[in-house]
Order: sequence, then C-alpha cells, then structure tokens
Amino acid sequence: MTKVFIIAEAGVNHNGNLDMALQLVDVAAHAGADAVKFQTFSADALVTKAARQADYQVENTGKAESQYAMLKRLELTESDHLAIIERCQQREIQFLSTPFDSASIVLLHKLGMTTYKVPSGELTNLPYLRQVASVAQQVVLSTGMARLAEVEDALIALLQAGLSREHIVVLHATTEYPCPMNEVNLRAMQAIGKAFGVAVGYSDHTQGIEIPVAAVALGATVIEKHFTLDNTLPGPDHKASLEPLELKAMVSAIRHVEQALGDGIKQPTASEQKNMSVARKSIVASKVIKIGDLFTTDNLAVKRPGTGISPMRWDDVIGQASRYTFIPDEPIAL
Repeated sequence: MTKVFIIAEAGVNHNGNLDMALQLVDVAAHAGADAVKFQTFSADALVTKAARQADYQVENTGKAESQYAMLKRLELTESDHLAIIERCQQREIQFLSTPFDSASIVLLHKLGMTTYKVPSGELTNLPYLRQVASVAQQVVLSTGMARLAEVEDALIALLQAGLSREHIVVLHATTEYPCPMNEVNLRAMQAIGKAFGVAVGYSDHTQGIEIPVAAVALGATVIEKHFTLDNTLPGPDHKASLEPLELKAMVSAIRHVEQALGDGIKQPTASEQKNMSVARKSIVASKVIKIGDLFTTDNLAVKRPGTGISPMRWDDVIGQASRYTFIPDEPIAL
C-alpha cells in the first residue's frame, strides 16, 4: 500500500514564540512524521474583535477573552515562517501551514508552499476555496462540523477552480478539543471516500493514539494529529495534543499497521513457508500395512509432519490397495 502521510500538527502550540516553533519542528522530525504543520493568519483578517472564543478555548486557556486577543498573541511573522522553513529543511521534514485568510494564502504561495491544508472552518468559504485552488498543487480538506452535502459543495468549488480530484485528500474530523470517543464516527471517513471517489484521511482530536491508528486500518491515507512540547502549557490546543514521546509512539504504530495491512492476497508468507510441514499433517499408517492390504479408516491416521500425502486426499486413498509395506506412523505413499 501507499505510505500513510503523517502530519504533525504544531498549529499554534508555539504560543507565538519562534524558539518553541523551532523546537516543535525538531520534535516532529525526531518522531518520524512526514510533515509539520503550523497556522498562518492575521488576527485582523481572521476575526472581528467581538468574536467570542469557543467553549473548549475558554476551558483550555482558563480565561475568557475575545478570539482576537487570543489569536493576536499567536501570529507568526513572515520572518518567523522563513526561520521555520529553514529548520524544516535542516531536519528533512516537509513544512506545511494552514492559511486562514487571503493574505496568508498569498504569503505561503510566495514562500513556495504547494500543499495547502483547508481547515474545517473554511469549508464553507467559497472565495477562500477558489483562491486556494488557484495556487495549490495538492489540497488536504478537513470536514469537521460538515454534512456530506457541504463536503460535496466544497469539492465542487475546488474542482471548478481547476484542481483535479486526484490532487485532493478529504479528511474526516470532529471539531471538538478533545473529541469525545462517541463522536469520532470513523465510518464517516469511508462514507466520504465512497460518495466522492477521493482519497481520504483523518484529522484526529481525540486524546491518545489509538483512533488515528484505527483510521489507518480503515483506509486513511493521511493522518493529522496535534502535538505539543508539554500539554500543561497555556494555550487553546495543548491539552488535546500529544507530547513528544506520544507522537513518536503514534508514528511507530501507524507504520506497523500500514505494513500489517499488506496487499490483500491470501497466500503463505515467506516466514510461513518453513512452518507448513511442521504444522500441517500427512496420512500415515496407524498399524502395520502389508502389500496388497486395502487402505481403510482402521489402518490409517492423520499426523504431523505434513511432508507426505495431504489429508485432503483422504477419499482418494481409502479403498486403494497398498503397493508397499508400512509400519505405524510411516507416511503413506501411493
């Protein structure tokens, strides 16, 4: 199978600090992720000053303030982006960032980014979708909070703007941090793939690593997961994020599962070949059989090893006259 593309979602877990952002790149690379993703936005372009925080943001930050005030502290400058990209190149991990406004799309295009992640909140933003499609070579589309019809509308917008279906991956997601297990609904990921004929993946907001691993077993080609340096840090997303060792464990588990999925052809594996004769059985004599004796259920038995005639030929053997003399436990030959 194609290797699962694992996005380590740093998001805003740098808390507006470049040194923390660079450390997050290091952690993602060390964990073996394929890409590390940040968020690019201008608070002035993203929200009104009156927009309230989501409930989870209030709970996770421990204080109620406007989205604007919170996001203003989490902006990354263009020079920050350049430093992060340079660190990604040094650590040999792909840089990604989600743009949340028109100017941010322009900036990321200017910086050479070709794969664009559309966040769930922009799924219903037609001008945004058209602009992303105009510059992207690949789009990863998150679908949290969406009905299937809304996913279809977003796909149509991307396709009509010139992006091909082969260059779109649709991620199932549940927009809650952390996401309750009973609201994950992984089967919706498969429903999306069946409905639209697109590659699918999963953007995970649960706690722990088992759900993204399960998503891979169900066919996810892309996995996105938030991570942090320390989930006790202040900020809206830290509590629902993996710590460094957990991220590494998730990547390792996904790699194991994708190997285990195999090619779907049912046949003996290379390591099984040597065990076949040991584990399987042959038709053997259960007592002395002389030349000319008929093979019967009374003088034959089925025992290991499987180096002789297969018991699946039992009906062929019963009733035949023996051409040889056999002692007990000796494999039968015709």
